[in-house]
Amino acid sequence: MIEVRGLKKSIRNGARTVEILRGIDLTIPKGQFAAIMGASGSGKSTLLGLLAGLDSPSEGEVILDGVSIGSLEEDKLAEVRGRRIGFVFQSYQLIPTLTALENVMLPHELNAPGNARGRAEALLETVGLGDRLHHYPVQLSGGEQQRVALARAFVLEPPIVLADEPTGNLDSKNGQHVLELLMERQRESGTTLVMVTHDAQIAERADRKIHLRDGTIVADELQTAVRTETLR
Repeated sequence: MIEVRGLKKSIRNGARTVEILRGIDLTIPKGQFAAIMGASGSGKSTLLGLLAGLDSPSEGEVILDGVSIGSLEEDKLAEVRGRRIGFVFQSYQLIPTLTALENVMLPHELNAPGNARGRAEALLETVGLGDRLHHYPVQLSGGEQQRVALARAFVLEPPIVLADEPTGNLDSKNGQHVLELLMERQRESGTTLVMVTHDAQIAERADRKIHLRDGTIVADELQTAVRTETLR
């Protein structure tokens, strides 16, 4: 589902070149939940941005669901992002002038034909917000806003969901609730989930842990058996 070949990213800082990613090779199969870990500055958020097509690599290739995104024109790249990728951000990224229901419906309205209202209502019901459909973000708690963002990420049933510290702004109770909902949706839909996290307990729930250090992969551990035991 996701294939990365020789991925490098560097930026110019005055006369100096800063290497953020130093050559990443990675394959994530369909339906896998992969947690990307690493200290601040290790390159994990940069890697996620490149997987999303939000930035361009200095070298290398990103292939999403069989499509090499580096050679795509911006309109085609936007189409791939809109139809094949769902996003869950640490800071929620809800549109303040839209209700919870409208925020969830928006990706469908921008990228697909038909009316998504029924599916959006069902997703909000699934994440426990069936009575908050017409509330605006300012009327919702942080945990509720992140659950709206989670429902929005799945409204188009994308094959890939990318999550950047989705529990980082939440207390432990709300963070655990959002994680459980995210994993439940991922399992039920068969989505490939890639999550950047600094939380070792969250990473233990993933099928796979990928550790970055100084822009390279230093450990890559499959732990499906551990996750299966946790879910029993």
